[in-house]
Amino acid sequence: MGFIPFQSIVKKKLTQQQINFVQDVFRDIIPSQSYLIHYKCKPSAARSLASRLLTKANIQAYLQELRDKAEDDLISTEKERRERLTLIERATLGDFVDEHGNLSITDKEQLRTPAVAEIRTERTGRGGIRTTLKLRDPISAIAEHNKMDKVYSDSPSGNTYNQQINFIVAGEAAKNLVDGVAKRLGNESI
Repeated sequence: MGFIPFQSIVKKKLTQQQINFVQDVFRDIIPSQSYLIHYKCKPSAARSLASRLLTKANIQAYLQELRDKAEDDLISTEKERRERLTLIERATLGDFVDEHGNLSITDKEQLRTPAVAEIRTERTGRGGIRTTLKLRDPISAIAEHNKMDKVYSDSPSGNTYNQQINFIVAGEAAKNLVDGVAKRLGNESI
């Protein structure tokens, strides 16, 4: 199993033997066995020498870098999330039908897209087979993409328009007119 190269500050301070030893330990090879492979020593001394090597700060730092890198590879990046959303947004049923409008999935690899939510095959009453394909909602994917890009806000304050208008009413007749409008609008007073 080879290692994907990545920039390591600690690795530059290690010898090739130490690098190989740490990578073996990372792969869950018993440290004493790895030590025997990469260093010349008596088998009886390998365990204590490997333990001593594992206590060194730069060895522990490189081992932690490898663990962090492995963990980082398991977590999707923003770019990966955007690519998945784009595949969902662009997929159409037309991608999965032939020229006669029949569902055509000859290549199983074609189904390995995040756009496919479900595929179901069932037997019909007359011995036939019915296959149904369900795609993910592209509108939801677009909405998620827009949230990532901060295209719009979910807060109601960003989407409402509030305005206050003040009227100065002079005279009893004008006051009665304004009160009548308020009652029709459902307000007790304006």
